[in-house]
Amino acid sequence: MHSATFSSEVRNPMQRTVLTHRLAGKAVPGARLVLPFHLRQKSRLLTALEGGEEVGLLLPRGTVLRGGDVLASDDGRVVEIVAATEGVSVVTAAASTELARAAYHLGNRHIAVQVHEGSLRYLHDHVLDDMVRGLGFAVAYANLPFEPEAGAYSHSGHVHDHEHDHGH
Repeated sequence: MHSATFSSEVRNPMQRTVLTHRLAGKAVPGARLVLPFHLRQKSRLLTALEGGEEVGLLLPRGTVLRGGDVLASDDGRVVEIVAATEGVSVVTAAASTELARAAYHLGNRHIAVQVHEGSLRYLHDHVLDDMVRGLGFAVAYANLPFEPEAGAYSHSGHVHDHEHDHGH
């Protein structure tokens, strides 16, 4: 159960735990919430903890969760966010300049990319795989956690809102 978005139905804490804020510092989580990247970008979500308990997310709009983040509810419940393994394409190249070229072409298509030493990752897409191979790169499929770069317009775990026209 990962996909339901919600608004007012999750506000009743008598029905389920509602995670409302990110904790800074060290806190010992009592549960884990495993989510793929597309759901870690939702600020309103009805989902289930690893053990099956239903919880809601009611976070500030624009919040992007990362693996290792710790959330809390108003009643003190503490939950760790875990980046789910997902189907990703892994691009490798011998030289960092070659990886920069691959990153340029993927970024030119507004593809979220995770950068590693010697490789790039993006959510698997056979069309993108063919494009990258056509540019001369090796591409492999893997099931791995996906933590893409936040982007130049992000700050404090928030992603830039491309619905506004800021001259770009």
